Amino acid sequence: MEKFTVLTGIVAPMDRANVDTDAIIPKQFLKSIKRSGFGPNLFDEWRYLDHGEPGMDNSKRPLNEDFTLNQPRYQGASVLIARENFGCGSSREHAPWALEDYGFRVIIAPTFADIFYNNCFKNGILPIKLDESIVDELFQQTFATEGYQLVVDLEAQTITRPDGSSISFDVDAFRKYCLLNGLDDIGLTLKHVDDIKSYEDKRKQQAPWLF
Repeated sequence: MEKFTVLTGIVAPMDRANVDTDAIIPKQFLKSIKRSGFGPNLFDEWRYLDHGEPGMDNSKRPLNEDFTLNQPRYQGASVLIARENFGCGSSREHAPWALEDYGFRVIIAPTFADIFYNNCFKNGILPIKLDESIVDELFQQTFATEGYQLVVDLEAQTITRPDGSSISFDVDAFRKYCLLNGLDDIGLTLKHVDDIKSYEDKRKQQAPWLF
Protein backbone atom coordinates (compact mmCIF):
# COMPACT_ATOMS: atom_id res chain seq x y z
CA MET A 1 0.00 0.00 0.00
CA GLU A 2 1.31 3.46 -0.90
CA LYS A 3 2.34 5.63 2.04
CA PHE A 4 0.29 8.73 2.81
CA THR A 5 2.18 11.72 4.19
CA VAL A 6 1.28 15.06 2.58
CA LEU A 7 -1.05 15.45 -0.39
CA THR A 8 -1.62 18.58 -2.45
CA GLY A 9 -4.58 17.94 -4.68
CA ILE A 10 -7.36 19.39 -6.80
CA VAL A 11 -10.77 19.04 -5.14
CA ALA A 12 -13.81 17.51 -6.86
CA PRO A 13 -17.28 17.98 -5.31
CA MET A 14 -19.84 15.19 -4.96
CA ASP A 15 -22.82 17.28 -3.92
CA ARG A 16 -25.14 14.40 -2.99
CA ALA A 17 -26.04 12.83 0.34
CA ASN A 18 -26.23 9.07 0.93
CA VAL A 19 -24.02 8.06 -1.99
CA ASP A 20 -24.04 4.29 -1.73
CA THR A 21 -21.42 1.77 -2.78
CA ASP A 22 -23.50 0.56 -5.74
CA ALA A 23 -23.33 4.10 -7.12
CA ILE A 24 -19.58 4.21 -6.44
CA ILE A 25 -18.97 0.92 -8.29
CA PRO A 26 -22.05 -0.90 -9.70
CA LYS A 27 -22.59 -4.56 -8.92
CA GLN A 28 -21.75 -5.89 -12.40
CA PHE A 29 -18.11 -4.92 -11.89
CA LEU A 30 -17.69 -7.00 -8.73
CA LYS A 31 -16.77 -10.15 -10.69
CA SER A 32 -13.09 -9.22 -10.49
CA ILE A 33 -11.22 -9.52 -7.19
CA LYS A 34 -8.17 -7.61 -8.41
CA ARG A 35 -7.59 -4.30 -6.67
CA SER A 36 -6.79 -2.44 -9.88
CA GLY A 37 -8.69 -1.51 -13.02
CA PHE A 38 -11.88 -0.17 -11.42
CA GLY A 39 -11.13 3.54 -11.87
CA PRO A 40 -12.72 3.87 -15.34
CA ASN A 41 -15.98 2.53 -13.88
CA LEU A 42 -16.09 4.70 -10.79
CA PHE A 43 -19.62 6.20 -10.56
CA ASP A 44 -20.32 4.36 -13.83
CA GLU A 45 -24.09 4.93 -14.01
CA TRP A 46 -23.70 8.68 -13.43
CA ARG A 47 -20.57 9.11 -15.51
CA TYR A 48 -21.74 7.50 -18.76
CA LEU A 49 -24.97 7.72 -20.75
CA ASP A 50 -25.09 4.01 -21.59
CA HIS A 51 -25.11 0.88 -19.44
CA GLY A 52 -21.65 -0.32 -18.51
CA GLU A 53 -20.42 -3.90 -18.38
CA PRO A 54 -17.01 -5.41 -17.64
CA GLY A 55 -14.70 -5.52 -20.65
CA MET A 56 -16.21 -2.54 -22.46
CA ASP A 57 -13.93 0.06 -24.05
CA ASN A 58 -14.76 3.00 -21.82
CA SER A 59 -12.95 5.44 -24.11
CA LYS A 60 -15.69 4.91 -26.70
CA ARG A 61 -18.65 5.25 -24.34
CA PRO A 62 -20.84 8.41 -24.36
CA LEU A 63 -20.09 10.65 -21.38
CA ASN A 64 -22.58 12.51 -19.24
CA GLU A 65 -21.04 15.97 -19.61
CA ASP A 66 -23.02 17.31 -16.64
CA PHE A 67 -21.45 14.85 -14.20
CA THR A 68 -18.77 16.35 -11.95
CA LEU A 69 -15.89 14.04 -12.84
CA ASN A 70 -16.42 14.65 -16.57
CA GLN A 71 -16.00 18.41 -16.26
CA PRO A 72 -12.55 19.66 -17.37
CA ARG A 73 -12.03 21.75 -14.23
CA TYR A 74 -12.02 18.64 -12.02
CA GLN A 75 -9.70 16.47 -14.10
CA GLY A 76 -6.84 15.04 -12.06
CA ALA A 77 -8.64 15.56 -8.75
CA SER A 78 -7.27 13.58 -5.81
CA VAL A 79 -9.51 15.03 -3.07
CA LEU A 80 -13.26 14.33 -3.04
CA ILE A 81 -15.65 16.30 -0.88
CA ALA A 82 -19.04 14.72 -0.24
CA ARG A 83 -22.19 15.04 1.82
CA GLU A 84 -23.36 12.99 4.79
CA ASN A 85 -23.41 9.19 4.94
CA PHE A 86 -20.98 8.70 2.06
CA GLY A 87 -20.33 5.03 1.23
CA CYS A 88 -23.57 3.61 2.62
CA GLY A 89 -25.12 0.41 1.27
CA SER A 90 -23.32 -2.89 0.83
CA SER A 91 -19.89 -3.49 2.33
CA ARG A 92 -18.08 -4.11 -0.98
CA GLU A 93 -14.36 -3.36 -0.76
CA HIS A 94 -14.44 -2.63 -4.49
CA ALA A 95 -15.74 0.86 -3.65
CA PRO A 96 -12.47 2.16 -2.14
CA TRP A 97 -10.56 0.19 -4.79
CA ALA A 98 -12.38 2.15 -7.51
CA LEU A 99 -11.87 5.51 -5.77
CA GLU A 100 -8.16 4.86 -5.22
CA ASP A 101 -7.67 3.52 -8.75
CA TYR A 102 -9.25 6.69 -10.15
CA GLY A 103 -6.80 8.79 -8.15
CA PHE A 104 -8.63 9.86 -5.00
CA ARG A 105 -6.48 9.68 -1.84
CA VAL A 106 -8.64 11.85 0.42
CA ILE A 107 -12.41 11.93 0.95
CA ILE A 108 -13.93 14.66 3.12
CA ALA A 109 -17.50 14.39 4.39
CA PRO A 110 -19.56 15.10 7.53
CA THR A 111 -20.22 11.37 8.04
CA PHE A 112 -19.37 8.04 6.44
CA ALA A 113 -20.90 4.59 6.55
CA ASP A 114 -18.86 2.62 9.10
CA ILE A 115 -17.72 -0.31 6.93
CA PHE A 116 -16.78 1.93 4.02
CA TYR A 117 -14.88 4.23 6.41
CA ASN A 118 -12.85 1.29 7.74
CA ASN A 119 -12.20 -0.07 4.24
CA CYS A 120 -10.77 3.26 3.12
CA PHE A 121 -7.95 3.12 5.66
CA LYS A 122 -7.13 -0.45 4.63
CA ASN A 123 -6.76 0.61 1.00
CA GLY A 124 -4.65 3.74 1.26
CA ILE A 125 -7.43 6.35 1.32
CA LEU A 126 -7.73 8.93 4.10
CA PRO A 127 -11.39 9.59 4.98
CA ILE A 128 -11.78 12.81 6.97
CA LYS A 129 -14.85 13.74 9.00
CA LEU A 130 -15.51 17.47 9.34
CA ASP A 131 -18.41 19.51 10.67
CA GLU A 132 -21.13 20.04 8.10
CA SER A 133 -20.62 23.82 8.21
CA ILE A 134 -16.95 23.43 7.24
CA VAL A 135 -17.83 20.98 4.47
CA ASP A 136 -20.34 23.56 3.18
CA GLU A 137 -17.56 26.15 3.06
CA LEU A 138 -15.33 23.78 1.10
CA PHE A 139 -18.11 23.14 -1.40
CA GLN A 140 -18.69 26.86 -1.88
CA GLN A 141 -14.97 27.55 -2.34
CA THR A 142 -14.56 24.63 -4.75
CA PHE A 143 -17.48 25.80 -6.89
CA ALA A 144 -16.19 29.38 -6.88
CA THR A 145 -12.55 28.66 -7.77
CA GLU A 146 -11.46 26.57 -10.73
CA GLY A 147 -8.50 24.38 -9.84
CA TYR A 148 -9.25 24.72 -6.11
CA GLN A 149 -6.63 22.77 -4.14
CA LEU A 150 -6.15 21.59 -0.59
CA VAL A 151 -2.99 20.48 1.18
CA VAL A 152 -3.65 17.53 3.48
CA ASP A 153 -0.93 16.77 6.03
CA LEU A 154 -1.59 13.50 7.83
CA GLU A 155 1.26 13.82 10.33
CA ALA A 156 0.08 17.28 11.43
CA GLN A 157 -3.60 16.34 10.93
CA THR A 158 -4.31 19.56 9.08
CA ILE A 159 -5.98 20.68 5.86
CA THR A 160 -4.62 23.93 4.44
CA ARG A 161 -6.72 26.04 2.09
CA PRO A 162 -5.35 28.28 -0.69
CA ASP A 163 -5.71 31.35 1.54
CA GLY A 164 -3.40 29.75 4.11
CA SER A 165 -6.11 29.01 6.68
CA SER A 166 -5.88 25.63 8.34
CA ILE A 167 -8.48 23.06 9.41
CA SER A 168 -7.63 20.38 11.99
CA PHE A 169 -9.05 16.87 11.80
CA ASP A 170 -9.07 13.81 14.01
CA VAL A 171 -7.78 10.39 13.04
CA ASP A 172 -7.27 7.22 15.05
CA ALA A 173 -3.60 6.84 16.05
CA PHE A 174 -3.25 3.26 14.80
CA ARG A 175 -4.88 4.03 11.44
CA LYS A 176 -2.65 7.09 11.11
CA TYR A 177 0.42 4.92 11.76
CA CYS A 178 -0.65 2.42 9.10
CA LEU A 179 -1.26 5.08 6.44
CA LEU A 180 1.98 6.94 7.19
CA ASN A 181 3.90 3.70 6.81
CA GLY A 182 1.90 2.22 3.93
CA LEU A 183 0.79 -0.81 5.92
CA ASP A 184 -2.36 -2.74 5.07
CA ASP A 185 -3.39 -5.91 6.95
CA ILE A 186 -0.89 -8.04 5.02
CA GLY A 187 1.88 -5.51 5.56
CA LEU A 188 1.20 -5.48 9.29
CA THR A 189 1.41 -9.27 9.40
CA LEU A 190 4.69 -9.33 7.45
CA LYS A 191 6.29 -7.07 10.05
CA HIS A 192 6.25 -10.19 12.26
CA VAL A 193 7.55 -12.58 9.59
CA ASP A 194 10.56 -13.62 11.72
CA ASP A 195 8.31 -14.46 14.68
CA ILE A 196 5.98 -16.41 12.38
CA LYS A 197 8.87 -18.40 10.92
CA SER A 198 10.26 -19.10 14.40
CA TYR A 199 6.87 -20.38 15.55
CA GLU A 200 6.53 -22.60 12.46
CA ASP A 201 10.00 -24.08 13.03
CA LYS A 202 9.10 -24.91 16.65
CA ARG A 203 5.81 -26.48 15.60
CA LYS A 204 7.60 -28.65 13.04
CA GLN A 205 9.76 -30.01 15.85
CA GLN A 206 6.90 -30.43 18.31
CA ALA A 207 4.39 -31.91 15.88
CA PRO A 208 6.18 -33.05 12.70
CA TRP A 209 3.16 -35.10 11.62
CA LEU A 210 1.27 -31.85 10.91
CA PHE A 211 3.75 -30.99 8.20
